Amino acid sequence: MAIEQSGSKAGSGEKAFQWTIGILLTLGGLLMLLPFVWMILSSFKLEAEVKQIPPTLWPQQFTLENFRNLFDNMAFGVYLKNTLIIVLFSFFGLFLNAMAGYGFAKFQFKGRRVLFYLVLATMMIPGQVTMIPVYLILNQMNLTNTMTGIVLPGLVGAFAIFLFRQFMMTIPDELLEATRLDGAGEFRTFLQIVLPISTPILAVQAILTFIGGWNSFLWPLIIANDEKLYTLSVGLSLLKGQNESQFALQMAGSAFMVVPIIIIFIIFQKYIIDNYTISGIK
Repeated sequence: MAIEQSGSKAGSGEKAFQWTIGILLTLGGLLMLLPFVWMILSSFKLEAEVKQIPPTLWPQQFTLENFRNLFDNMAFGVYLKNTLIIVLFSFFGLFLNAMAGYGFAKFQFKGRRVLFYLVLATMMIPGQVTMIPVYLILNQMNLTNTMTGIVLPGLVGAFAIFLFRQFMMTIPDELLEATRLDGAGEFRTFLQIVLPISTPILAVQAILTFIGGWNSFLWPLIIANDEKLYTLSVGLSLLKGQNESQFALQMAGSAFMVVPIIIIFIIFQKYIIDNYTISGIK
């Protein structure tokens, strides 16, 4: 009897602990979301309402004037076009990464292991270290202050090549040999067999590629001198510097920048987490 009572007390104590942890995590999540909610709602407020004290969470009068101002007076349409171009070329680079991973995984050639280790070694070098050499090379090629100079260094990446290689090594060689015996060339085999099988890792890398391209900031800021080549991140930085007192306008620019990333993450967070499970290195 005493054992049953002690067991019930332990069970109730464990449930109380779980409830306490759940409540604390919920409160923490709400506190974390509050700045994002305030930013999004403030983007629809008038400037006077954003500055009023005490502040209001829900807009007294919804307005799209801040967003119109972004595109009419702040050249956000140009920044959006440049960002989408970078994202588009990043997806082309994703295709090149997949091809490189396929080559390392399924082709036997002299120096393959050494070359693959060299690719992995580039992951040990911080991007800030290579920026100056890459800038000097592009300057010699007259590609500075051009869209080509912005997108070219980011077309391929060692991490993506590594992930594709590790995943494609699990594809049975017999399947590829059967495809070749049916008369398919290597490129057709890659397109019709390897890529469809690699859809999970391809989808994950596509999501991360979109997020990386959408958030591109430092390299476009370094390589481009013309404001017509700036991205949304660079434009948002300019907006904050040139309109320090216009908080509603800044909230609109920040919301326009952040909301697509939040939506992408909410929809595809399962695949993003699975990516790091597959990689086994993070």
